[in-house]
Amino acid sequence: MSRKFKILDQTKCYFVTLTVVHWIDVFTRKEYKDIIIDSLKYCQKNKGLALHAYVIMTIHLIISNNEDNKLEYILRDMKKFTSLKIINAIKDNPGESRKKWLIWMFEKTGQRNNTRYQFWQQHNCPKMLTSSESLFQKINYIHDNPVKEGIVNEPDEYLYSSAGNYSGKTLKVLDVELI
Repeated sequence: MSRKFKILDQTKCYFVTLTVVHWIDVFTRKEYKDIIIDSLKYCQKNKGLALHAYVIMTIHLIISNNEDNKLEYILRDMKKFTSLKIINAIKDNPGESRKKWLIWMFEKTGQRNNTRYQFWQQHNCPKMLTSSESLFQKINYIHDNPVKEGIVNEPDEYLYSSAGNYSGKTLKVLDVELI
């Protein structure tokens, strides 16, 4: 694996992307997004994750570390927990019209890696943000995602994003450490 895709300095901010296998659009339902929110809250409270910006569509995060836990371990644990939780939520959701197809896709992908299911792509492609310019470019990129997809007109209208935190809106689902 290339050094550019590793977390080399635990004291820096990183831009990471968590992508569902085959870019399957899972986060169209509130209950699946809430699993990610709950997991991020847990990691903030119990694992030392400092969350600076986020959007939940494809999951984009800007993170750093407040404690001794390594960021790659936090991400690994979060992906393992959320993959099982989301797959079970899909199975248990009577309103999930794509249930059979989704489970089949996760099973087929898992077979390639000798696992029952694979939900997340294996890489996170962490990118160290070494300048204020790169940091704010990624924050803007994250916040503009729902606008570019036509979901909202303004970034802070999308509930599952830190854009509301940065604009001062009181309605937000997750606290972040503003930069």
